[in-house]
Amino acid sequence: MAHIIVTGNEKGGSGKSTTAMHIATALVRMGHKVGALDLDVRQRSFGRYIENRAAFCIREHLTLATPQYRDLPEIDPTQLAPHENINDHRLSEAMAGLDAECEFVVIDCPGSHTRLSQVAHSLADTLVTPLNDSFVDFDLLARIDPMTNKVLGPSIYAEMVWQARQLRAQAGLKPIDWIVLRNRLGAQQMHNKRKVGEALDELSRRIGFRTAPGFSERVIFRELFPRGLTLMDLRDVGVDQLNISNVAARQELRDLLNALRLPGVKVSV
Repeated sequence: MAHIIVTGNEKGGSGKSTTAMHIATALVRMGHKVGALDLDVRQRSFGRYIENRAAFCIREHLTLATPQYRDLPEIDPTQLAPHENINDHRLSEAMAGLDAECEFVVIDCPGSHTRLSQVAHSLADTLVTPLNDSFVDFDLLARIDPMTNKVLGPSIYAEMVWQARQLRAQAGLKPIDWIVLRNRLGAQQMHNKRKVGEALDELSRRIGFRTAPGFSERVIFRELFPRGLTLMDLRDVGVDQLNISNVAARQELRDLLNALRLPGVKVSV
């Protein structure tokens, strides 16, 4: 059985696809067999990232470590069992092949609430939730008192994760290891950073997730996407001298991979 890693957050622009691509590619580079699914059937940022990588390799006559990507299959509705959900069937069909072939499957969810996202969360062994370091994004996890910043209770996304945990418990599966990544941490705005950190620490104790530093705001990520590249590929494509920002970004990736504590993974990127 493959270990399933889901990147999820119901808000767009939090860095889910970038995080998914770097986790998946890093695992392949370390010698693991990795499958990849993109459940955002409209935008397909993760899928496009991998397609861009394949096109770049063909154009430049390169071979780069790449996860095995699979689109969700089209299903004939007339072939469904009574009351069977078509999206459940599509995801099950896609997972059936990857689960048998891969050690890890990385699933990127859309930045909205969908049936596919709900089901994927219930499949997650490891759930990675990138979160922009602001109270705008924090609101998806919990409601806070605007005067004291005290956590009042879980919000819509945290409630969906709780439901996924309940489904796994009923099925006798191990609990989800939930990690919230603080993305786009800036060098400035120290007061806001401290307040968000305090709120996350309080919430993590109440609803059971771990926090980890994610990726800082860097131009390099916007430059890598059109070619399908990751931070680990820079030397492979002729960038021998990494600037300070790129070196720091690679260290952030190593820290992230260590924080995930994936079974059988010895970080070496």
